[in-house]
Amino acid sequence: MQRLYIEPTRNTPEIHFSPDKNIFFIRGRSSPEDVRALYYPVIDWIKAFIDDIIEGEDKIFTSDHPLRFKTDLSYFNSSSAKFLFDIFIELKRLLPAGVPVLAEWYYDEEDIDLKDAGVDIALLVGMEFSYIPKPKNPDERTKRTL
Repeated sequence: MQRLYIEPTRNTPEIHFSPDKNIFFIRGRSSPEDVRALYYPVIDWIKAFIDDIIEGEDKIFTSDHPLRFKTDLSYFNSSSAKFLFDIFIELKRLLPAGVPVLAEWYYDEEDIDLKDAGVDIALLVGMEFSYIPKPKNPDERTKRTL
């Protein structure tokens, strides 16, 4: 399947889905003026991708190599939240098919509200998320990755 890449803008996130490289992330800020114009193509792509995986015999994602979906948003509005929910509902379709999905929710370590938003979405969808705090201080990020 072809990759999906949407460049970020001041109010829209970078969206990069590349199945061959197991790259699936939404990163940045999500408060688009026309949320449907941004997210309808993303939802359509995800649905087609998941259908291909479920119907296909080639199992590219395994317990040793799960599909890793990263959400790293500094802010998202309520309209975007509905579409994030829709994306995770689609990803959840993979679980009964035996396809492991690792949902990673990144948040600034001082922004507990953003973490709580991820907890809420995970509960509504019925999926487990991993919550990964990001240090606010860029020097701390460097120290943690060394």
